[in-house]
Amino acid sequence: MSSRNLLPATIARLIDVSAFVIAGVLAFYSYRIVRPSDLDSQRYFSLILMGALIFILLNSQLYRSWRSEGFFKLIQAVGTVVVQTWVLIVFWLLFSKTNYFYSRAWILMWAIYTFSGLLMARYIVHLILARLRARGINLKHVAIIGSSSTAKELQQRIERSPWSGFRVSQYLVAPSEAQLQDLAKEPLDEIWLALGMSDHDQIPALMEGLKNSTANVRFVPDWFSYRLINHGVSEVLGIEMVDLYGTPMNGANLYLKAAEDFVISLLLIILLSPVFLFLAIMVKLSSPGPVLYRQKRVGWNGAHFDILKFRTMPVNTEKEGLIWGNSAKKAANSRFCAWIRKASLDELPQFFNVLKGDMSIVGPRPERPEFVEQFKDEIPGYMKKHLVKAGITGWAQIHGWRGDTDLQTRIEHDLFYIDNWSLMLDLKIIFYTPWRGLIHKNAY
Repeated sequence: MSSRNLLPATIARLIDVSAFVIAGVLAFYSYRIVRPSDLDSQRYFSLILMGALIFILLNSQLYRSWRSEGFFKLIQAVGTVVVQTWVLIVFWLLFSKTNYFYSRAWILMWAIYTFSGLLMARYIVHLILARLRARGINLKHVAIIGSSSTAKELQQRIERSPWSGFRVSQYLVAPSEAQLQDLAKEPLDEIWLALGMSDHDQIPALMEGLKNSTANVRFVPDWFSYRLINHGVSEVLGIEMVDLYGTPMNGANLYLKAAEDFVISLLLIILLSPVFLFLAIMVKLSSPGPVLYRQKRVGWNGAHFDILKFRTMPVNTEKEGLIWGNSAKKAANSRFCAWIRKASLDELPQFFNVLKGDMSIVGPRPERPEFVEQFKDEIPGYMKKHLVKAGITGWAQIHGWRGDTDLQTRIEHDLFYIDNWSLMLDLKIIFYTPWRGLIHKNAY
């Protein structure tokens, strides 16, 4: 940490510790008001101080510069540290066999008060700093070198984000050696090398020209010239690698997505069991054959699985060849089967695919292997949809891109979903599915 950042970080630590201790004391007296009891204040306050010490030891990442990452990432970081702190506090209480001295309600209140207090303090500081930076105080002066799309995007984002406190002092497209030497003498905070993929051979000359600069020199890959998915930087065997395409389903995200799928699919299967039974009986009465229809589809990492549907077509419908698009509508067994296709009720058995782990509730719709072989060379980025599990509903479906519609646009929606995945996006898609994704003119 540089000396100029030492004082702000120290002040931030003092604010956080104060918020932590005050939250514990407020929780203590709030609990005594709600449930009057003879609590050992000395024991409680000792635990508060020990918790503050644990918090300080865990939260070193909170005191780096957050100006370029926004307030919501800071919220996530604060929440993570609070959870880690309380896990250690509870573990200590259990290990020392002193947990029976403390009220569980008070421990929970303390955690809630602490998180709320830290957020309130950080938000006030965030607002103050944002206003100061917008007025030209506490700025970081930046020079951008390059003519790539990323270089232009960086300049535009700085202009749109005065709260960040970044200011572009110079923008050089193809600087000469003399210009680089002059740039190295300027009192800059950052120099960003935003070169195009074809200009990487210039990096040695740029580094040589800037060798006397005291600014932080950063290399910015040309992200915006290509259709990249979940791009970023990873460390493998101690070596940093640039991720061009990647699944968002790693680490905690993988477990979060699995928990979401299991809980929601199991709940819906239980709630919709009468609907399952009714549809099964009606399908059985519509024509001879099994109730369920199994069909090979391509899912996560290109793996094949058997998708389940209520059968709505005669058993030997595809004996003469594969059916695609509007042809499927004409092949329905009856008006009832055509209706459940239109209402997407034939897709309900896929919740069992979700429980099995072959599918997710939200994700790109899976396609048959024969069509995947055809589309992968015709549609740019088509195979990237398999970076996540296939879904029952998805970003494309709630926007009407399903059935016999433009595949390129559907794939763009699928890639947007993969690149921007979050639990909140999944819940948004699930929320809109009943009236945007189920009954639609493009369903078949």
